[in-house]
Amino acid sequence: MNLDRLIKPRSIAVIGASENVVGTKRIFTSLQTLGYEGAIYPINPKYDTLFGMKCYPSLKDLPEAPDLVSFRVGFQRILENFEMLPQVGAGAAVIYDGGFAESGEEGRKLQDAIMSISRESGIALCGPNCMGVLNPHHRSSSTTQIVSNLDALRGNVGLISHSGSVGIGLVADVRRFGYSLYVSSGNEAVVSCDDYMNWLIDDPNTKVIAMFMEAVRKPEQFVAALDRAAAAGKPVVILKVGRSERTRRAITSHTGGLAGSSKVFSEAIKAHRAIEVTDMDEMFEVLSVCQGRVLPKGRGLSLITGSGGLAELMLDVATEAGCHLPPISDETRAEAESVIGHIGGDGNPMDAWGHGDFQRNLPHAMACFDKAPTTHAILLCTETFDQAPFLLPPLGNVPAVAEAGMKSDKPHYVLNSRPGILHGEQVKYMRERGLVCLGGGRQGLMAIDRVARWNTPLPPIRKSAAKPASVAIGGRSTVHEFDAKQMLAACGVSVTREKLATTLEAAKTAAKEIGYPVVVKAVSDDIPHKSEYGLVKVGLADEAAVTAAWAELEANVKKVGKPVKLAGFVVQEMVKDGIEMFAGVSRDPDFGLTLAVGFGGIEIEITRDFALRPLPLREGDAEAMLAELKGAARLGAIRGKPPADVKSLAQAIYGLADFVAANGDQIAEIDLNPIKLMPEGKGAIVVDALIVPKN
Repeated sequence: MNLDRLIKPRSIAVIGASENVVGTKRIFTSLQTLGYEGAIYPINPKYDTLFGMKCYPSLKDLPEAPDLVSFRVGFQRILENFEMLPQVGAGAAVIYDGGFAESGEEGRKLQDAIMSISRESGIALCGPNCMGVLNPHHRSSSTTQIVSNLDALRGNVGLISHSGSVGIGLVADVRRFGYSLYVSSGNEAVVSCDDYMNWLIDDPNTKVIAMFMEAVRKPEQFVAALDRAAAAGKPVVILKVGRSERTRRAITSHTGGLAGSSKVFSEAIKAHRAIEVTDMDEMFEVLSVCQGRVLPKGRGLSLITGSGGLAELMLDVATEAGCHLPPISDETRAEAESVIGHIGGDGNPMDAWGHGDFQRNLPHAMACFDKAPTTHAILLCTETFDQAPFLLPPLGNVPAVAEAGMKSDKPHYVLNSRPGILHGEQVKYMRERGLVCLGGGRQGLMAIDRVARWNTPLPPIRKSAAKPASVAIGGRSTVHEFDAKQMLAACGVSVTREKLATTLEAAKTAAKEIGYPVVVKAVSDDIPHKSEYGLVKVGLADEAAVTAAWAELEANVKKVGKPVKLAGFVVQEMVKDGIEMFAGVSRDPDFGLTLAVGFGGIEIEITRDFALRPLPLREGDAEAMLAELKGAARLGAIRGKPPADVKSLAQAIYGLADFVAANGDQIAEIDLNPIKLMPEGKGAIVVDALIVPKN
């Protein structure tokens, strides 16, 4: 759908125009302030003129087909007026009022009727339940807020917000950048955020896209738009509310319960190179970093301060935020100390106060970092704000940073250690030179780090040669353990040595061949979790124990309380040692199949320490996921114990991903729990497995 008539309207009609209604008055006031050059048509049968312009009785009385129609009539009169849009050739509309799909059945029916008209006639509808569209470069606005300063407002950030009030609050801050477009998208009955995103990707005035989101209504189109933005070199910065865990849906596997969280959204957009932030402070710092003349080409941050205490504080902040401050080399230290004097710690952050001549020391420190190959961004961390009584001259050390930054291919920043506090003259001075002032130690450092990650190409998607499983998956309530393991083993996943027995004699023979002790389990698609029914017997040391276990398992099957189609009893090796891990796959309703890895056994529910990726995996994803675990240190060498066989576990994860690549259209969930992770060189063995077919 073409959005030009909504975003760049050549004419605007306002139904229900009145000088007595605040929202309507603001539309006309803003259009006049902006210097809108198109035709404006107030519509209200009660008036001959409004705002010094001719007022028309209805849409049908206009001298031309309006590009955009703004609805300022009551809820009950919207549909009768909306039905006129195709008749008069209108191309777009904005409905501000709420009370539609979000409010109940009656509102849903009205929204459906409006959607139907819009789609049949190609009408680009913004809303309902929104505040409209503001395009500073086109000098047009259908928003219900007054625009007072066009020059300050106009910039390169395209903002899409599900919340009108939040969007207005964001647009109000133009200290470090302005806006190419502001859209309050509301319910997105017809035009959704991915449509606006695609328009902004093609817009030459837009350098970066910001989004305040409540929901993703068209996931496939949404991630496709993210891919287009990444290919166009336009960062997309997303703040999504609702990060608390969703109401747990009815699930069969542990993995489904873990993955049904906002973490799926986070990993999905990361896989499509969007930048996620957690609050508005972080959003503004990331958008500010994106204004820089150059962007960081790596994650190495080098900080300079004039205070030992501030250097120590920033090191703590950076460490907790997961930002990378590489220590200086011996060569860099020698060069820096030749001018500055003794430098404490590992030199990053660098307290460059030295002998007290900071005006000399600061340029030298920046030059030393500029030469260092591990440095990708240079920051002067300080404490300045507009009311600083000791700051003489007002620009302080900013000109020195700007001079160095203009000569370098590495970005230079002035970072105030406290969020939201900036010196207006310093911001202006840096901005005029394509450089950036940041506010907040944590927020600023994380913003640079996020943009640096965005500016690093993602590894390629892994290619899989796996073939569809030879055992049937579809048409089953679950795929029992024995079949599941056989399928996975064909894709290179290491599983327990085991045999399926349908008679006691076969079970005894299997136990002897495998070697005692063994485990015996009842196997059935009808019983996905066997332990709760007493259908698992472990540590069976001899033939007599197997015989007794067989009898007990047969009796317990009869006590399950529902019909059970038994496939037999699996006899498997007893794996005593190893760290219990899990890996699993679940199908997110929005973003499809995702793979989770973490500590297994009962720890799944207790610690919930897991990492997540959308499928298919990229090269290096398995290793990266294991490194992300909070308890990752447990996998290394501890107190004389050898490290765990992380390499084998990574191969098992890739094998699981390959299985899904070949069979994903049939899969809802997979659970490998536990996986016994043995010492280095001894492997990672899947002890139990469950596959839940789709539908």
